[in-house]
Amino acid sequence: MFDKLESMEKRYEQLSEWLCNPDISGNPTKLRTYAKEQSDLEETVTTYRLYREAERQLEETKAMLSEKLDDEMREMVKQEVDEVSRRLEEYGNRLQVLLLPKDPNDDKNVFLEVRAAAGGEEAALFAGDLLRMYTRYAEANGWKTELIDASYTDIGGFRDATLSILGKGAYSKLKYESGAHRVQRVPTTESGGRIHTSTATVAVLPEVEDVQVEVHEKDLRIDTFCSTGPGGQSVNTTQSAVRITHLPTGLVVSCQDEKSQLKNRDKAMRVLRARLFEKYQAEQQEEQAAARKSQVGTGDRSERIRTYNFPQSRVTDHRIGLTLHRLDAVLAGDLDEIVQHLIVADQTERLSEAMEA
Repeated sequence: MFDKLESMEKRYEQLSEWLCNPDISGNPTKLRTYAKEQSDLEETVTTYRLYREAERQLEETKAMLSEKLDDEMREMVKQEVDEVSRRLEEYGNRLQVLLLPKDPNDDKNVFLEVRAAAGGEEAALFAGDLLRMYTRYAEANGWKTELIDASYTDIGGFRDATLSILGKGAYSKLKYESGAHRVQRVPTTESGGRIHTSTATVAVLPEVEDVQVEVHEKDLRIDTFCSTGPGGQSVNTTQSAVRITHLPTGLVVSCQDEKSQLKNRDKAMRVLRARLFEKYQAEQQEEQAAARKSQVGTGDRSERIRTYNFPQSRVTDHRIGLTLHRLDAVLAGDLDEIVQHLIVADQTERLSEAMEA
């Protein structure tokens, strides 16, 4: 591990020198490439330097115990040894996590798809709640959101919706949201006060580059139609909305967000590439039997991952056994605590696998 860390530190220092070189700073392509590589290494190198400094401090502090000290000073030195030892262990654990193979999609933008499942109109309303929750979470992280496509119900819910989220690290935090979400509450249409259970599914897809998924024009059927808004409002009188069908796979993507047919086609193609990438990746993992089942689940859309219980103001993530009693805050976009627990669970599982390998 330490040989690798030494190598990473040398590379970091080399990149720092290059970025100060006028020839590099005058070349936008090289400057961007080297700056990104240095940024990717920065946290690991900084933590490694803190680890070495803690090692040095521990050695010096332990050496003091061999000197003649009065009882009060000896006790102070022992406390310092304990504190530095704790920091050293903390840095060591952090380095193990930082050296885990990074998901190549972590820094990518995402397409987040929400679909109403079991529960009729109540499921459609819940899908709308989830869409707002993710929109607010994205805003809290400084990410840009854009509604690509949506199918509305008469009472303000969504049959399905596709949200584009643009921001560094969006996929790294949202990738754990794929799966079935369940809500337990009394619908506004329920006169008897009975609690109903409804579900909505979420899929989080990393946005992929053109080169990652090859799409041939001959494999596409492109239809245009007039776009519609909530409850039939904001009807576009021109056929600017676009529906693209990928004939070999049967995947269908539509976009009606823009007034321009060309822009809608471009956005629909971005979503199609993301869906194809997910499909091909899943098939490859299945063939290689490499789909890892961890504490945070497989990410399969049919897997129930979380329950939102309104009578108890409770949110439970079933993959890690986490329960929070602040439903309103979570639905308002405060997902940080849940996301952090999921990240830690994933890292713990991967560390365990790495040690067993």
